[in-house]
Amino acid sequence: MQSNPAASYRAPRLYIGGEWRTGSAQTSNPIINPATEEVMAELRHASAQDLEAALVAVEQGFAVWRKTPAAERQRILLRGMEILRSRREEVAYCLTLEQGKPLAQARSEVDVAAGMVQWYAEQARRAYGRILPGPAEDTDYEVRKEPVGPCLLLSPWNVPLILAARKIGGALAAGCSCIIKPPEETPAAVAKMVECFIEAGVPPGVINLVFGIPQAISEQLIASDIIRKVSFTGSVGVGQQLARLAAGGLKRMTLELGGHSPVIVFDDVDVDACVRQLVAAKFRNAGQLCHAPTRFFVQKAVYGRFVDRFAQAAAKLQVGDGLDERTEMGPLANARRVSAISELVEATKAKATLVAGGSRVLERGYFFSPTVFADVELDARAMRDEPFGPIALIRSFDMPAEALQMANATRFGLGSYVFTDSARLQRQMVDGLRVGSVAINSTIATVAEAPFGGVGDSGYGYESGEEGLEGYLHTKFVHRTQAV
Repeated sequence: MQSNPAASYRAPRLYIGGEWRTGSAQTSNPIINPATEEVMAELRHASAQDLEAALVAVEQGFAVWRKTPAAERQRILLRGMEILRSRREEVAYCLTLEQGKPLAQARSEVDVAAGMVQWYAEQARRAYGRILPGPAEDTDYEVRKEPVGPCLLLSPWNVPLILAARKIGGALAAGCSCIIKPPEETPAAVAKMVECFIEAGVPPGVINLVFGIPQAISEQLIASDIIRKVSFTGSVGVGQQLARLAAGGLKRMTLELGGHSPVIVFDDVDVDACVRQLVAAKFRNAGQLCHAPTRFFVQKAVYGRFVDRFAQAAAKLQVGDGLDERTEMGPLANARRVSAISELVEATKAKATLVAGGSRVLERGYFFSPTVFADVELDARAMRDEPFGPIALIRSFDMPAEALQMANATRFGLGSYVFTDSARLQRQMVDGLRVGSVAINSTIATVAEAPFGGVGDSGYGYESGEEGLEGYLHTKFVHRTQAV
């Protein structure tokens, strides 16, 4: 490891209309390494004039890109991902510096992001319309798929590369142009991915990159008639604000707003094998994942053993700087998360038994120990509010109906996990869980080929899969009759 790894870090610039430019706003923000609390660079923001230039560019880019044959769009996107994969180590290193996750997880994020875009690229040639039987010999009915228009893509800091790739891939594969605003705290890895698209041959204006004060950017860009689709991943509160902004112009929206994923473990499982999977999934990215398993409902016959094994495994996780290859869990992403997690842990102690962790660790950096609570009362705040951090909440149940009732007792409905070999129980859980995805004997709740979205406060619309591509397409009906 370098003596000062952050010395090589550079804040990205804006990319508008085919040109890199320095943001001309008077505002900026520091980019902080969460493992050291060191300020690595200062990110300059886009001004109102920069954003107007981006709107002009994205409209011009759409005029070009919508007419680009699907096979050519596919070729360019696939080439972009070849370039990204060739720079895997560089991008992963940057991602760890600014977000904190272990290098192994950062490398995996590059791979998954590339796979997301590759799947969309392959689907670019499959946005099929259809011909319908007409009512008369001289009449044809046709259904066409066309790109919806310029898109505003807003992605968060927890898995910045994957979530930006999923949005960019869908928009560009469908023939839309876009303005992408990655998180200001973790901007450079996404900017490096944008460079790959540019080098692959994406025309000027088709993809534009901006940074700034999120509210100001959203208000200005969503108010423009040029933007026809908004895709956002983030908090419920911000999603509600964006939905109100988009309502005035009747903009199409995709909102993925987090979750509070239940895990239901039945007594026929191999407890040790189950715990190995779940501990890795729970504390991946320090628990800062919208679909992270969080509320663990374990059948009484195996509850005591599950709690013991889970707490022991969590306590053994190596916490440290993500650049250290021995690290299994890195820091929280910022000081705000440390405060939020500390407050939630203290509140939960009165409603549960702390069996592992529960405090900050290491002298410098935003590190928090993997934390496990058992016997958590149902009215605990942590059972209602998404922790979005390294907190596992465990409670026992007796009958399947009880587990379902507890699992569904939140306003969230994104991912869920079920562990049992019983086909009857699997069917009962799949039918009863009010969520967007169910993983059975697995901790993988989202893949490129399948839709990912939620219900309730987890948002609406889908990303990935055919449904994700459909979100960037407009359906046009054509009724053609031969001239008399």
